Amino acid sequence: MPKHWATFGIDLHVEIDAGAGRRTGLEHALRAAIRDGRLAPGARLPSSRALSAEIGLSRGTVSAAYDQLIAEGYLTARRGSGTSVADLTPHRPDTRRTLAPPHPDTPATGHDLAPRHLDTPAAGHASRHPDTRAAGHAGTHAAGHDLAPLRPYTLTTARDVPPHRPATPTSGTNVPPPRYDMRPGVPDVTMFPAAAWLRSTRRVLTTAPAAVHGYGPPGGTAELREALAGYLGRTRGVLADPGQIVVTTGYVQALGLLAGLVGAGDRPVVAMEDPGLAFHREIVRRAGARVAPLPVDARGARTDLLGTAAYEGTGAVVVTPAHQFPTGATLHPERRHALADWARGSGALIIEDDYDGEFRYDRQPVGALQGMAAGHVAYVGTASKTLGPGLRLAWIVLPPHLVGPVVEAKMYADLHTETLAQLVLADMIASHAYDRHVRACRLHYRRRRDLLIARLTGPGRAGDPAGGLSVRGVAAGLHALIGLPEIGPDEATVLRRAQAHGLALDPLGDYWHHPGADQPQGVIVGYGTPSDHTYPAALDTLATALRLPHL
Repeated sequence: MPKHWATFGIDLHVEIDAGAGRRTGLEHALRAAIRDGRLAPGARLPSSRALSAEIGLSRGTVSAAYDQLIAEGYLTARRGSGTSVADLTPHRPDTRRTLAPPHPDTPATGHDLAPRHLDTPAAGHASRHPDTRAAGHAGTHAAGHDLAPLRPYTLTTARDVPPHRPATPTSGTNVPPPRYDMRPGVPDVTMFPAAAWLRSTRRVLTTAPAAVHGYGPPGGTAELREALAGYLGRTRGVLADPGQIVVTTGYVQALGLLAGLVGAGDRPVVAMEDPGLAFHREIVRRAGARVAPLPVDARGARTDLLGTAAYEGTGAVVVTPAHQFPTGATLHPERRHALADWARGSGALIIEDDYDGEFRYDRQPVGALQGMAAGHVAYVGTASKTLGPGLRLAWIVLPPHLVGPVVEAKMYADLHTETLAQLVLADMIASHAYDRHVRACRLHYRRRRDLLIARLTGPGRAGDPAGGLSVRGVAAGLHALIGLPEIGPDEATVLRRAQAHGLALDPLGDYWHHPGADQPQGVIVGYGTPSDHTYPAALDTLATALRLPHL
């Protein structure tokens, strides 16, 4: 892929109907995104050159589609300013009137997770910017919405615990840290955009009032929620009003808040992908819910099983549809539809973990599941993979009826997420510095992924198909699943070899809900953490650890 594809400043997610012509399909996709609000008025679009490179159409086709939408009034173009979305507000339905939270006298406990009043205009009006008051004044009304009463529940978010990593060979010993750390889940923190972050910080500190250093709104600043609503609609196909977004102190807190609502209800079971992170399962349990394993295969989570007796009492399901962790599978379209239908029919909540949705390495982006069933999905995103986990910034796009309960739970968990970082990220998104950074990261990680594949596959390599190894889940994300053959080294052997050479890996066995000898063997390899100068040596060490007897 050309370098410029990853370095143009603006990201855009479009899903083109394969049954339509190329130009017609692009026009339809852009019209739909503008009409339903995913592309907000004033949103700047990529240049025809950039978009053509990203979606694999000719520049002439993209230019013709832009010209047609300009003629129809959907887009505007000015010399030197590029192409942007026209303001169609008078012609668009006011979806905010129909996205009202439940009446304040209506309980919104864990069993009441189904959307309410989605087709009925709300009495009075709902503020476009909830959560704008200081937490200290949020006793009976938080976030500008009347809060539905909650049943008492105990919530432990464990925000200070690092993301789960299975016990390593160095745990509890005097063995030095690994020379090469290729465990998954951590980005290359040397990619942090220090210069862009500093520029945005200066702008924020120059213009923001002193009040930003006081207590902040529990649900997040209006500036970041506005910026995220536009960004997520444009890049991930998420349908979100700023009033539906709650900013949290990392993904772990977001998961704990949502699990707490489920655990407080009369359907306190949360289905979670198997395999998946044990740490996340523990967060759900500590929030008061029970966990039911949901099998994963090559087509993603087995959502077809959710309607069976084994999942009776399930109030929510946690899925990673764009890039399942750790297998890397993408949830098949049929299963996406089945999952959405199950949620609509049962009133259960889908918790969509879009942990690395920005990092796709092909020209067929997978949009967020939330766009298919916005009233039934809590979409969770994070800056941990794009900027760094140390920022502790994440966000939930909620069905409207859950905004009040989640904001209240957030307030009692930690009052609010640090304000300055929220404002800086909002500035980066508004200036498109965040887009440029994400694209630079995408190019960086794609190169690393390509080096990994080249080192492990091909004649005579460790991952030669003739040798029985498989390298899976590499279409996106920051890790790969390397499946081990039935005849050859098992997980324990590979890990011993890796440890002997100073390499840290994760065994697939640590991710199963109930590990057993009959489950597939493999190792999870993260390619985000090794430094550039050590990465080739890390790959050589990995190949040595994976070697098969006959190679």
